[in-house]
Amino acid sequence: MKYGCIGEHLAHSFSKEIHNALCDYEYEIKEIPRDELDLFMQKKEFNAINVTIPYKELVIPHLHYISDEAKMIGAVNTIINKDGNLYGYNTDFLGMKSLILKNNMDFSGKKVLILGTGGTSKTAHAVSESLGANEIITVSRKRSDKAIDYDDMYQCHFDADYIINTTPVGMYPNIYASPVKLDKFKSLSGVVDAIYNPLSSALVSEAKRIGINATGGLYMLVKQAAYAAEKFINTHISEEKSDEVYNKIFSKKQNIVLIGMPSSGKTTIGEKLSKFLGRKMIDTDQLIGMREGKEITEIFSDNGEEYFRKCEKEVIAQVSKESGLIISTGGGCILDEDNIRNLKMNGKVYFIDRNLENLTATKSRPLSSDMEALKKRYEERYDKYMKLCDVRVDNNGSIEDVINKILER
Repeated sequence: MKYGCIGEHLAHSFSKEIHNALCDYEYEIKEIPRDELDLFMQKKEFNAINVTIPYKELVIPHLHYISDEAKMIGAVNTIINKDGNLYGYNTDFLGMKSLILKNNMDFSGKKVLILGTGGTSKTAHAVSESLGANEIITVSRKRSDKAIDYDDMYQCHFDADYIINTTPVGMYPNIYASPVKLDKFKSLSGVVDAIYNPLSSALVSEAKRIGINATGGLYMLVKQAAYAAEKFINTHISEEKSDEVYNKIFSKKQNIVLIGMPSSGKTTIGEKLSKFLGRKMIDTDQLIGMREGKEITEIFSDNGEEYFRKCEKEVIAQVSKESGLIISTGGGCILDEDNIRNLKMNGKVYFIDRNLENLTATKSRPLSSDMEALKKRYEERYDKYMKLCDVRVDNNGSIEDVINKILER
């Protein structure tokens, strides 16, 4: 391996795509068990590597040189092999600082809670200090001289201004977990989550839902990668280039989610987008039918609507974990707002809006099998579609116009 990233579990990593987009070199992802880390570091069979959870501190004894910022933080995420001597740096600092500033968060004179005690936690502490935070408190599952526990946090620090999550709680594949309950805090101005997969963690999603400025960690990952790449091959990467890569990766990873009435054109639009973008398309109704071994009408007649909605919720929770998909949903998925919250963790939701007179009632759709039922569903659901979507797309003209509108977004 010449260039790459080492860590314990890296199936979720976007680093290879980011580095390949930033620079012209081969970048590998290498999972290393804890009991093999020392041997890997002793062999030094690499030009330069990034280091991630849980090795940012464990690699330090193997280094010939540690930069001042890495010493201050006590963690290394970038290592350069110079003629057999290993030089350690921390580009996470600049990455996290860029993330916070990009999202217009002002730490000056504020109270910041940092969840977790690993290398990224130390980076978050250093960044918060550099941004003028008045009080910085580390929170851990176990109380220690350097950290309070979560009970102490809820009891004594409910007035915190900012929360930074540096734990893996909520990271793929366990994306529905959240490290804290935000309703316990009365003065939050912002939430930062170092997790980037999903794009919007459960913590970030909940913060946004209740009107708190919040961001996931993808921008931090791209910026720290750009700073690391500069050290890898002694080059300069402009801010415009790193922002371009961020936008490209974000767009590529974000699911395109289609909601709307039956016969509004979701499946046709999804299929055309799939061909144009080369993305996999998933139809949640088809998945439910395959899972149950029945047509949707049979599920309704044999098991009832409540059973169908349960199946729908389970299927949506599963597909929402994946990225880079086109997802066409059933017309009634918006009846449970959890479905939309889950879909938005990795996706942008487009309401395919077709006028009632252009919709078609068919026997294959149990709740809109005739025009009277279709009209009733339309009137019941329209406001929900409008409330829950990110983008409304008019589909009373040509399919090509709809495709172009979505691609523009």
